[in-house]
Amino acid sequence: MKKVQDFKVLEYNWLNEDNYVLTLIGEEEIPEIKAGNFAEIQVPDISDVFLRRPISVLDVDYEKKTLSFYIKAIGKGTRKLGQLSVGQKVNIIYPLGNHFSIHNEKKVLIIGGGSGIAPFVMLGRELKSKNIDVTFLMGGRTKNDIFLTDEFSKYGKVEVTTEDGSRGEKGMVTHHSLFKGDFDYNKVYTCGPDPMMKAVSKIAEAKGILCEASLENMMACGIGACLCCVTPTHDGNKIVCTEGPVFNTKELAW
Repeated sequence: MKKVQDFKVLEYNWLNEDNYVLTLIGEEEIPEIKAGNFAEIQVPDISDVFLRRPISVLDVDYEKKTLSFYIKAIGKGTRKLGQLSVGQKVNIIYPLGNHFSIHNEKKVLIIGGGSGIAPFVMLGRELKSKNIDVTFLMGGRTKNDIFLTDEFSKYGKVEVTTEDGSRGEKGMVTHHSLFKGDFDYNKVYTCGPDPMMKAVSKIAEAKGILCEASLENMMACGIGACLCCVTPTHDGNKIVCTEGPVFNTKELAW
């Protein structure tokens, strides 16, 4: 059930000068939200940012009626969302899109980069609740691009790669040593930059295991009306905001 709802800014948690967690609190009951769902957030009090910003839900507390979002400030809209006053009203449309699937997995690998790490707190928690063995692999250019590892560690083992070697193993996520030797994961989940997800999906396909990717295409409306987020698949073009953002990578015409 989609809702258009007003929330208020409850708090900010700045991770560094460009990355923050925004927590909103509402008065109405929050509908069920799954890992991979996102919200379209209206940017208040800024005349030249007309469109809402699509942001993955980081976490939800149904009892407290709060929603949290991990946001990287990369433009006017996301920077403005990081400058609101506590108590200021924010209107959102949510929950949008589909979500990651969980079936009969026993051991899974979750690979994230950049703002793509956002859905994985909720996913990790749900996987752990089902007694599924989880490993998180997070990548960034430097140690300053790695966030939320303490939160992920509550739900599984955390591995890190950085391109400059300042934290974890040096290189891209696909260069990590866990891809060498015995690779006994039976599913991979990934979200982040397209080149990373494409590389991860190729490895998963070569190993004969299922890979689900959450695409980060540009989205304007979030409800399938504007068609700016269309992605090619082997079954024709699909609308990422309504038929995704999560896809089995075998479907994607990468």
